[in-house]
Amino acid sequence: MNDSCHNWLDSPIHAAWRVAEGQRLLAFAKASRLPDGFGDLDATGHLPPRARAGTMNTARMTHCFALAHIQGVPGCLAYAEHGVAALCGAMRDAHYGGWFSQPGGHHDSGKSAYLHAFVALAASSAKVAGAAAAQGLLEDAVRIIEAHFWSEEEGALRETFSRAWQLPEAYRGANSNMHATEAFLALADVTGNPCWLERALRIAERLIHDIAQANQYRVVEHFDALWQPLPDYNQEHPADHFRPYGTTPGHGLEWARLLLHLEASLAQAGRDVPAWLLPCARGLFESACSQAWQVDGAEGFVYTLDWDNRPVVRARLHWVHAEACAAAAALLLRTGEMHYQRWYQRFWGFIDNHFIDLAGGSWHHELDSSNRPAGTIWPGKPDLYHAYQALLLPGLALAPSLASNLARNVTKR
Repeated sequence: MNDSCHNWLDSPIHAAWRVAEGQRLLAFAKASRLPDGFGDLDATGHLPPRARAGTMNTARMTHCFALAHIQGVPGCLAYAEHGVAALCGAMRDAHYGGWFSQPGGHHDSGKSAYLHAFVALAASSAKVAGAAAAQGLLEDAVRIIEAHFWSEEEGALRETFSRAWQLPEAYRGANSNMHATEAFLALADVTGNPCWLERALRIAERLIHDIAQANQYRVVEHFDALWQPLPDYNQEHPADHFRPYGTTPGHGLEWARLLLHLEASLAQAGRDVPAWLLPCARGLFESACSQAWQVDGAEGFVYTLDWDNRPVVRARLHWVHAEACAAAAALLLRTGEMHYQRWYQRFWGFIDNHFIDLAGGSWHHELDSSNRPAGTIWPGKPDLYHAYQALLLPGLALAPSLASNLARNVTKR
């Protein structure tokens, strides 16, 4: 491999820039702390009046502050432990088990696989960080996933239940299963149980090897309970936060990275590695870049496309571009091909020019189709997870998973 291929991933200056930017994001995110978890910050970095803690954001913040503590950032363990305490407290349904979307949410709309995947990820990272009560949270999250969400028959997660684990939704989603794949890789490392690797592989095989590969490497997002695609799902609500109509190129980029983590994790565990993982990662990345980058004439990735690859929601979201950086870095590390480095540099240049907000703090979460700050889909700046991971992943091997990887690097020093 030509060493010049890694002049950014191996560059001390680039590494220092990523560390400094991560510190800036962490400092901004600390303002999201509420007595019962973490809330959503507005565009100026403040909690709005009557802000409420949310379980998704609390889980994501717990995960990120646990990662920061593992890195050696002072003061972050207290934030991770605050998140664990919230997830073990009023956010948890003490009667039926599982987690509400908000503390004490006895009249919540249901128990979702997406949310529970993030609780499992937070618990696994907090466990590696040595956070108090993390082990109990981890055991609880594993028990709930195995008892209710994981379907051995389907090789994937069921989507949503009522509070009492009744009335299962007649829907299956790629988004929740994608984040379950990420969580399962972490669970495999933290628990030492290889069943989580096998489950992650089964999800990826269904959604990517069997379905996306047959659809020009476009991730099909929505299915009925029998895993039949629903191509018109949410056509009347195309900009939905979690279930938008059409294809979501950002998820193709995210899946590309996850396939490479899965490949490396399987090899590290001494298990059979399917030959399709790398070609599918390449295909997903190339599909997203060719179909969604500058597709409407302006720089950046559009949020969604229809089934003829025409832009539907033209907003540029920060998480898509963070995942683009992480995917390009993973492919560069895996292949050593300069093609991916050029994309990596292009993505960070776009983020620096348009998303990074040095005046107001953190990153703008959304740009309009002319790359001006907006807030139609994602108002404010509530998310630390995507941007922070994009700053960490380029400096690490593809396996083990993020928290375990950071801990291993600290131990080596």
